[in-house]
Amino acid sequence: MRLYLAGPLFTTAEREFNDRLAALLRRAGHEVFLPQEHEQRDKSAREIFLKDVEGVDWAEVVVANMDGPDPDSGTSWECGYAYRRKPIVLYRTDFRAAHEPDKSPYNLMLTESADRLIEAAFADSATAAMKIDEALRSLPRRGGDA
Repeated sequence: MRLYLAGPLFTTAEREFNDRLAALLRRAGHEVFLPQEHEQRDKSAREIFLKDVEGVDWAEVVVANMDGPDPDSGTSWECGYAYRRKPIVLYRTDFRAAHEPDKSPYNLMLTESADRLIEAAFADSATAAMKIDEALRSLPRRGGDA
């Protein structure tokens, strides 16, 4: 499956987690567009934006990280952009609000637009990749491009 892996990419920890997750999903047989692999410092904001939009358009599914007290605004935009055209799988390894599973730990516009929600508090990248792969395989198949 062609995946757009959305999520924050502004700290070393975020970038390293994204790299590990993308590698694991690739090993599971998926093609992955990881924005940080295309966003070079010599590119303008417009060039980065257009490349990321191209990545979302290319993907069959958007897989988005919802960690943090409020999901990354760019990630939220990517989910909104994809909503009417392709499945969205949201995952969260953040343990904030994990003790209150009946409450949405982030914006309901994101949780309600998702085809799959993965709550994986304290999960490492291997566990997150396994849960994401399971969710992707459970998505209904669509005819033609998603």
